[in-house]
Amino acid sequence: MSTGSAPSSGYVEPEQWYAQLATQHAAAGALITDTAGSILLVKPNYRDYWGLPGGMVDSGETPEDACARELKEELGLDQPAGRLLVIDWAPAYGRRPRPIVYFLFDAGVITDPGQIRLQQDELEAWAFIPPRQAAGQLPAHTAARLPAAVTARNTGTTIYLPQTTDLTLYADP
Repeated sequence: MSTGSAPSSGYVEPEQWYAQLATQHAAAGALITDTAGSILLVKPNYRDYWGLPGGMVDSGETPEDACARELKEELGLDQPAGRLLVIDWAPAYGRRPRPIVYFLFDAGVITDPGQIRLQQDELEAWAFIPPRQAAGQLPAHTAARLPAAVTARNTGTTIYLPQTTDLTLYADP
């Protein structure tokens, strides 16, 4: 005689299983230096602060392809995304409804800054800035990426840099 319910097999249909998993956004950026070791930063026209070149990863795109695409679109640079230097994670905040994973790649050294062609639809300026000063141009919630990237480049490592869940550090995108 049955007691009412069949024992659970633990199996969940793939559609249901995938629907219950956490989702997140992804972005990719580039560490680019000049021959003196200064860092390339860009000033978006839609934000009050500077940042490393890069942008969001599109659906079906790898982070390294997104990085190379953003460099081409925003700066006119044919720089491949090299070795992964930093990966970090930030919680959902403000208008961003999901956490974000950020991949920072080594995109090498630019010997001729004259090859940079600024996309003025999104960016208002670019500059090569010495590393200590460059970190000060970044917002508090992303500033740690820069010294971590320089360290990772110099030591041949990759650094995981999870960001705090202290949401007071985050500004709306």
